[in-house]
Amino acid sequence: MNKKLNLRKASPWLSAIGLFVLWELIVRIFNIPSYVLPTPSESIIVGWQFHEAIWMHATHTLYTTLVGFAIAVVFGVVLGALVGSSRTIYDAANPLLVGFNSVPKVALVPVLVMWFGIGTVPAIITAFMISFFPIVVNVATGLATLEPELRDVLRSLGATRKDILIKVGFPRAMPYFFASLKVAITLAFVGSVISETVASNVGVGYLMLSASSKFNMPLVFAGLLVIAVMGIAMYEIFNVIERRSTKWANRANPTN
Repeated sequence: MNKKLNLRKASPWLSAIGLFVLWELIVRIFNIPSYVLPTPSESIIVGWQFHEAIWMHATHTLYTTLVGFAIAVVFGVVLGALVGSSRTIYDAANPLLVGFNSVPKVALVPVLVMWFGIGTVPAIITAFMISFFPIVVNVATGLATLEPELRDVLRSLGATRKDILIKVGFPRAMPYFFASLKVAITLAFVGSVISETVASNVGVGYLMLSASSKFNMPLVFAGLLVIAVMGIAMYEIFNVIERRSTKWANRANPTN
């Protein structure tokens, strides 16, 4: 049992190491030039050489991502609660939400630049727009899954619509909410980097664009690795919070 548990804990690290080893072997065996596809070891070495610049750009990307994500959480929870608690609001808002989510966010970045100029604001708004939809949908779904029979029982016991929403609906929607956070935070990084490659002079996206213009592909992949690490870290943070906040909703660990 302990061996299986240790193997399960080590499996993410083993899979990552296996991917890097395979990547390294493919590049070396087929003699792929570094300006086409660098090895992971070369990307890590170059990343360390430029660690001060990468740190500066990475902190800016993390800042814009978290601010945009935080705004998306606030608006997503409020709108999700309204959509999930009222069939009329759901019917009215659903086409607008689907249409908004269908618009490629990269196409809106030039519009944001015209309105706010290049820099931090377009990156924050892009991160917000791309991470907003999953939160709304999951919160609304969690609230809408409350059984009509349970609502009738609670109303017969004197519970108001507000009581049902706050004391029963929101707690039952928590697994959906945390699931949306784990998806939305990774999408927020995508939004920030998209904006930085188009309309910014700072951030990992700008760093990668500048490096690619000089054919410095190891630095480009170093930037990609930094974004991946930040995304995984934020995902795991919300994963830990979810496990501690919604223990009642967690499935038992599989035995194999």
